[in-house]
Amino acid sequence: MTVTGTTLVLAAPPAPARAPRAPRGPLAPYRRLFARPGTRGFTAGNLIARLPMGMFGVSAVMMIAGQRGSYALAGAVTATGLAATALVAPWTARLVDRHGQARIAVPATLIAVLGSLSLVVCVRTGAPAWTLFASYAATATTPNIGGMSRARWTHLLGDSPAAHHTAMSFEQAADELCYMLGPVLAAFLCSIVLPEAGTLTAAALLLTGMLVFTSCRATQPPVTAGPRRGSPLRALSPLLPLFFATGVVFGSMEIASIAHLGALGLGAASGPVLALQAAGSCAAGLLYGTMRPLGLRTCLAAMAGAMTLPWLAAATGSLLPLAFALLLAGMATAPTMVTAMSRVHALTPEGRLNEGMTLAVTAIFAGISLGAATAGTLVDHLGPSASYALPAAAALAALATVTRTR
Repeated sequence: MTVTGTTLVLAAPPAPARAPRAPRGPLAPYRRLFARPGTRGFTAGNLIARLPMGMFGVSAVMMIAGQRGSYALAGAVTATGLAATALVAPWTARLVDRHGQARIAVPATLIAVLGSLSLVVCVRTGAPAWTLFASYAATATTPNIGGMSRARWTHLLGDSPAAHHTAMSFEQAADELCYMLGPVLAAFLCSIVLPEAGTLTAAALLLTGMLVFTSCRATQPPVTAGPRRGSPLRALSPLLPLFFATGVVFGSMEIASIAHLGALGLGAASGPVLALQAAGSCAAGLLYGTMRPLGLRTCLAAMAGAMTLPWLAAATGSLLPLAFALLLAGMATAPTMVTAMSRVHALTPEGRLNEGMTLAVTAIFAGISLGAATAGTLVDHLGPSASYALPAAAALAALATVTRTR
């Protein structure tokens, strides 16, 4: 109410500010997630740097086999790289936790990129075979970009379990998407452009994405000063057999599917069928992020049941039942991985999260290597269809590890 001269003016009170409407719909949890400041920036860098993780192995095999004419040499080189990664990755992750993501990840990525470039030069110039092993082993310094991204989400969402669950589901879906698209892109570049194109493109994407990711300093977890108490290896020892067994599931399922489809004369369908499995896991991961988390034992029981479906479908000798079974099997893996990674977050000592997640990933890679090798042996001795028993048995073993540790 105001007075001007002899006139009394009644002024209406200002309307209250309207609160922003909360996101609704099935994607609302993800809209709220990426509405937080800084999350889109580091996620963009994370996705760019993560795509090459599915490219390097395929690119190296196609480049070495194409130039040197030996798949045995190509397989030995990539296996050496995996072994080196298993040894080096936890130490790199420990340095990241101790000194910060930007300070360690960038130089570690530069070393890995130089290793990739050295591999290209050595293959191209006909250098001795040992130089290929040394060059590819240098790529073991590649930081665990998925672990660093999950550590950022944990730092940002530590007070919101529901949002943290959504973020972990998104990260698992991103893993599946990149490991689905990466090999396809690598095969295209190596076969259509030139044999070295896959490795060169992957190295460029890795460096670019890591620079974008580490430039987002506001979301970087703080480095905790002082001594770090507790051992991630000791804290996660009950879970590492679970991750190892799950890796056996992944490695054996891929080899079994390729061999089975090849025996049916459908080798050309291997790529699309395996991509369908990864797509199922990606979709299930995104859907799981909008749901209430399930117990780890429940997830593992569902995965163990789903892994029997490809074994049963293979007996039909038909493509469609197998493709549908692999789709369902893929959908069962994402909730398991999301829930298991949440357990890693809960058990890892404070200030050592990246190291803890890298140990889990290393156990998965070790399982993938053993699963692929064992499935190959089963294919040679028992036939392609029988090799589908291995992922089913590995899933049951993973469930048994949780049952024993309850």
